[in-house]
Amino acid sequence: MKTVAELKSLRDKPFELLLNLEQLARKALVGQGRDAANEREWVGVAFRLSAENFLVAREETREVLGYPSVVTRVPGAKAWIRGIANVRGQLLPVVDLRAFLGGEPTTTARSSRVLVANHRDVPAGLLVDEVLGFRRFSDGEFSNTVTPTIVRCERYLAGAFRRGVEGWPVFSLRSLLESNEFLQAAM
Repeated sequence: MKTVAELKSLRDKPFELLLNLEQLARKALVGQGRDAANEREWVGVAFRLSAENFLVAREETREVLGYPSVVTRVPGAKAWIRGIANVRGQLLPVVDLRAFLGGEPTTTARSSRVLVANHRDVPAGLLVDEVLGFRRFSDGEFSNTVTPTIVRCERYLAGAFRRGVEGWPVFSLRSLLESNEFLQAAM
């Protein structure tokens, strides 16, 4: 195994240094009972609703936006529909996810974001308290067991990833957008 002195000697050879660091990382993963070359990676977007963190699959998310400066209220829509926003010439319904799930309406703040769903038939932007960025997990960290949450959303959860003591419930945007409850937005 390379010593710190051997790695320091590669300071002026960045490519060789990276190769050696990669070899060390792969050896460390194999030592933990994981084979880095054969392990599949799952990537999701982490977000916060109230005090809880969730994940949504990267493939289910088109983009993340700040809260639009103009959101036009839709007459006759349920309270959880914030309104319609014009995003680069396209109309986007903005939905308060926390309010839809039965919680208090989200107070828009500097950290508030709109997760734009990547769904062919149902355009929607979901207002969340904060987006925490990408999170990467290996397949071995996934469990089909749905962890209990404070926000009542179990019917839209598709398992969870566990890393140490942290649990990351996976929120299925597809299940949400295709549910009858979500599609019935008129009062």
